[in-house]
Amino acid sequence: MSEHFEKLKTKLADTGSLTDDEITAANLTDEEKIWLNAERYDKQRDKQTAITLEQYMAANKVLDSAAEGSPEFNEAEKIVEAYEKQA
Repeated sequence: MSEHFEKLKTKLADTGSLTDDEITAANLTDEEKIWLNAERYDKQRDKQTAITLEQYMAANKVLDSAAEGSPEFNEAEKIVEAYEKQA
C-alpha cells in the first residue's frame, strides 16, 4: 500500500471523515480508493442513530405543547424530521 493511503487511513481512523478531494488528490489505486470509501461510509453509518417510534411520539407531544422556537421545540422538531426521513 502507498504512503498516501497509509496517511489517509490514519486520518480516517483519527477524525472519522475524509473528503472526496483528499482521496482524489492522493493518486491512489482503485483498490485503495474503494477501501477508503467503504470505511468512510461505514463510519458515517455508525454515527447515525435510529429514532424509535416512542421517541418520535414523545417529540410530537413536545411540538404540540412547547412554544415554537424554544430549545425544546427545536430539538423535538429535529427528532420528528429524522424519524420521518428514516421511515
